[in-house]
Amino acid sequence: MGLRSLLVSSTLVVLYVSSSLGDSAWNGHLSPGSTRKARFTPYYVPPGAKGYDSSSPLLHYTGTWSESFSSAYVQKSIRSTSEPGAAMTFTFTGTGIEWFGSQDRRHGVAQVFIDGKPIQEVDAFDEASRKQQRIFWAFDLPQGKHTIKIVNTGQKSAVSSGTIVDVDALVVMQGPPANPSTPASQNLAVASQSLPSYPPLLDLSSKFPVNSQWTLVQNGSTGVHAMQLAIISETHALVVDKVEHNPLTVDGHPAWAALYNLKTHALKPLSMQSNSFCAGGTFLSNGTLVNVGGNPVVEDHTAAADFGDVDGLQAIRIFEPCEFENVDACSIYENHDRIRMASPRWYNTVLRISDGSAMIIGGSLKGGWINNGTTNNPTIEYFPAKSIHGSKGLPIHLPFLVDTLNSNLFPIAFSLPDGSVFMAANRDAMVYNWQTNTERRLPRIPNGVRVTYPMTGTGLLLPLSPDNDYTPEILLCGGSTVDDTKAGYAISSQDPASSQCSRIVLTDAGIAAGWQVEQMPQARTMPDAVLLPTGEVLIVNGAGSGISGYGNVVDQVGASNADNPVFSPVLYSPSGPPGQRFSSAGMPKSNIPRLYHSVATLTPNGDVMVAGSNPNLDRSELKYGTEYRVEWLGPAYMKKERPQVLSGLPKKLTFGQTAQMKVRMPSLQGTDVKVALMDLGYVTHAVHANSRLVYLESSLSDDKATLTITSPPNGNIYPPGPGFIYVVVDGVPSVGTKVLIGDGKGPVVDEAAQQNVLKQTSADQYEKSKGHTKEDSSE
Repeated sequence: MGLRSLLVSSTLVVLYVSSSLGDSAWNGHLSPGSTRKARFTPYYVPPGAKGYDSSSPLLHYTGTWSESFSSAYVQKSIRSTSEPGAAMTFTFTGTGIEWFGSQDRRHGVAQVFIDGKPIQEVDAFDEASRKQQRIFWAFDLPQGKHTIKIVNTGQKSAVSSGTIVDVDALVVMQGPPANPSTPASQNLAVASQSLPSYPPLLDLSSKFPVNSQWTLVQNGSTGVHAMQLAIISETHALVVDKVEHNPLTVDGHPAWAALYNLKTHALKPLSMQSNSFCAGGTFLSNGTLVNVGGNPVVEDHTAAADFGDVDGLQAIRIFEPCEFENVDACSIYENHDRIRMASPRWYNTVLRISDGSAMIIGGSLKGGWINNGTTNNPTIEYFPAKSIHGSKGLPIHLPFLVDTLNSNLFPIAFSLPDGSVFMAANRDAMVYNWQTNTERRLPRIPNGVRVTYPMTGTGLLLPLSPDNDYTPEILLCGGSTVDDTKAGYAISSQDPASSQCSRIVLTDAGIAAGWQVEQMPQARTMPDAVLLPTGEVLIVNGAGSGISGYGNVVDQVGASNADNPVFSPVLYSPSGPPGQRFSSAGMPKSNIPRLYHSVATLTPNGDVMVAGSNPNLDRSELKYGTEYRVEWLGPAYMKKERPQVLSGLPKKLTFGQTAQMKVRMPSLQGTDVKVALMDLGYVTHAVHANSRLVYLESSLSDDKATLTITSPPNGNIYPPGPGFIYVVVDGVPSVGTKVLIGDGKGPVVDEAAQQNVLKQTSADQYEKSKGHTKEDSSE
């Protein structure tokens, strides 16, 4: 039985009680025209792009085409044809093109050519009748002149009653000015359907000397902007965005979530009910993923990008384990009348703790930018709800989240090996014992550096090992020293970021010694820190100046609050001698700015997936616009002979269980053999709260063919839930194999606490203004 079934009651009575119904759901940035209500369609011309109606003289038609007129079409006209071979040709200058048209049961198949090459056959058939739909899109063309040709093939699907192909409008991504020194990339074309595969687009390592050890390859498009990222299986990643005009569509509107195939780069759009704008997430003990929080998209308060969604502030979205290569049946479930948080949260951190449940930490009560005493939500709650400390499932107050105002959103948090929780927010840190509801304050982060949104740094729990009794050590890097009491007009995108990294050992002696400080080669705000199976830390993404967000400060670049993107990755070796721990030797630079809303994660293959960047309210093509390209950063070990796990690793390992794996060791094997159990985390806004590396006790047989491992002793060391096992030989890891640690059961459901949450709170407190009903018969 799935976790959602355990929480569903057929006799729920939802009481409508809220102390803040009179407040606006939004106190942040607005876009022009956002207060004008209109029926939504996917057609959208991003800032920096250019639209062309079907009647434009620049579109050339051959064969028989008819023109129809209706207010339902772009500029009230559309061109259609049923004639095989009839074509539309359009020449443009830019880096991408989108084709919009209608879809219904009478539409057929078109062949799309770009620059004379067949790119994709697109079937415009749909059971529903839809207007102004994005039929095809191709991004990341080399900057310059291109020609798109759309040809009616005369073919149709078996269920279609016709072969209509139509053109309502085209939208051109104009891109930056052509740069002769920039290497040309190959075409990336993505239609409204998932593509099975496409070749690598751009190997940036070719820009560097042939002896460069690391590689950087650009390959794939996320289809929806990658604000949030999680590896869900050996073959797929979950990508989650906010509500905006993404090119990937679902149910006739842009999607804001998708599954990304790590092997073929194909996309499956996911349907989401509510706005997951700046939500958090984690896996639970049974492998279920929860995506928590968000923001409303209220037609008269936010943006024109209103897709008929519901308020996301109290949302708990459930994605049950999806282990198959075919993900057609995988979906996200949410029903706010049955499953929801007790309080609204935006920019909340979600952490799996030692009992396999989710701790939901802090956030803002409503949309905005820098937190303040009015919007602050200085509480934690749990999913599933707990009857703990007299809360009966309702939020529990944390003084730490009051004392750390204003820059305290998306707190950095990690579950520690004694079951307690480390938290950092603003310039402060503490250890929270959730079982006794007590805080132990830690020394202040040195030199006035703030590390949480919008002065965003990043953090990691460094690798845990039985060799030192799993002694925990925290690493915090980047951020800003900007005064968080300043108004936006007193903050500049040119204010320097911090290069500081701080480490603290969480023992009595380590806490007494305080934070140990070192400096990155380059200052960064909004960096991502990624644990590698080797125990090293890769630091990527971020800006050299400014702070997180968009549309708030002076000297904005486009809408970005930050500038001076940092293109160089850097490798940090925690066990190296002080002063010699950072290196970029052999590491290629990117040419893609990765600023606000960028992500990076280790993959099962052992390379690092880098995606995102979108310091914009809605999709934009201006400088620092919405980024869909994916890069793959390959450590030097990817080129070496790698160990292999052949058999014997169970899908589930209970705590303390011993297992024998058949392995194939590299031919030049040395003596250093480790087994890394890793939680690859849920990544958003530079928060890698659930990222974790635990080295397992292991021994290799004399014939080097059998590796005996022992799983972690308890949920304090590794909170029960999914993970990946990598065998590391002389610094070279195997491909990761997914396992479930623990008994495989979901976290305990306290029915009394769950019922009290539903009784004492109301669902979607801003939804009434949008006229939505609360009926949902889904299970």
